[in-house]
Amino acid sequence: MEKAQFPKETSAQGAFVRQQSAFRESVSADGSSGFRAEPGRYHLYVSLACPWASRAVIVRRLKGLEEVIPMTIVDPVRDEHGWRFFDEQPDPVNGFRYLSEAYAATDPSFEGRVTVPLLWDTRENRAVNNESSEIIRMLNAEFDQWAGDPGLDLYPEPLRGEIDRTNDRVYNSINDGVYRCGFASTQWAYEEAFIEVFEALDWADDLLGERRFLLGDRITEADWRLFATLVRFDAVYVGHFKCNQRRIADYDNLAGYLRELYQRPGIVETVDFDHIKRHYYMTHPQINPSRVVPAGPVLDLDSPPGRDHL
Repeated sequence: MEKAQFPKETSAQGAFVRQQSAFRESVSADGSSGFRAEPGRYHLYVSLACPWASRAVIVRRLKGLEEVIPMTIVDPVRDEHGWRFFDEQPDPVNGFRYLSEAYAATDPSFEGRVTVPLLWDTRENRAVNNESSEIIRMLNAEFDQWAGDPGLDLYPEPLRGEIDRTNDRVYNSINDGVYRCGFASTQWAYEEAFIEVFEALDWADDLLGERRFLLGDRITEADWRLFATLVRFDAVYVGHFKCNQRRIADYDNLAGYLRELYQRPGIVETVDFDHIKRHYYMTHPQINPSRVVPAGPVLDLDSPPGRDHL
C-alpha cells in the first residue's frame, strides 16, 4: 500500500476516513447554549480554497453578516505547520502565525489535523466550533437580529427532513466522496469511492432535470453544500483527485445548476480559483510531488444557466 496523504485518517484497506470535528459548541440567539450571539464577538477563520469553509463564507455573505462576524482568510498553501496567516493579512485577534495556535489555545491536548472553518469567541478567547455544517446553521438563524437579510432561511422547518436526507447523500457520496477518491492509497479504495461519486452525480443530474434546485423551487443549505464541491470539481477534482469519468461541464443539468448558483448575487466574490488550485496542487505532496499548478482548465460559469423552464 502506498503511503497515504493523511496516515492517521487512512484505514488498513487504504480508504480515507475523515476525522471528526474537535469543537462542537454552539452560538445561540438567547445565550442558552453558553455562547450568546452578539455583533463583533465572534470571528470566522476560513480558507477560500476549502469547500467546507466555502459553505460558511457563502452563508455569511447571503445573510449579510459581514459587519457582524469579522472574517480572516488564511493562506491557501499549507506548510508543515498547517494553515498559516498571510503576512499582509495577519490574525487580527491574537496575532497568531498559524491556525494551529488557536486550536492549542482552546485544547492544548489536541493532536488532530487543523481544519477550517473555525468560529472563535473573542470574549472567551477560545474556539467555539469547527464543524462547517453546524456553523452554517448558526449563521443562518442565530444572528438574525443584526443580519442584512434576516428573512432568508436556508433551513426552513417544513423542509428540514428532506434537507437532512439530501445532505446525507451529498456529503457521503459527493462532498467527502471526492476526497475518498483523492486520498485513497489503494486501487480498491479509490475505485469504490469513484463509483459512488459518479452514481451520486448521476442521481443529482437526474433530479435537477425535474426541479430547479435540489428540493424544488427554493434554494436551501443543501444546494450550497453541493455547490461548494461542484464549483471545484472540474478545476481540481477531475485531475488532482482522479475523478475523471465525467466533468460537471458534461452534465446538462448539473452544469446549468452550477452556473445558476455561481451567478447569484454575491457568490462570485466567495470563489477564488487561484486559491483553490494552488491549495490542492501545492499542499498534497503524496499526490502531486512536483507542486506544479495546472494553467487550466477554462471554465464557462458565466453563460446563461438555461434553467428558467423548471
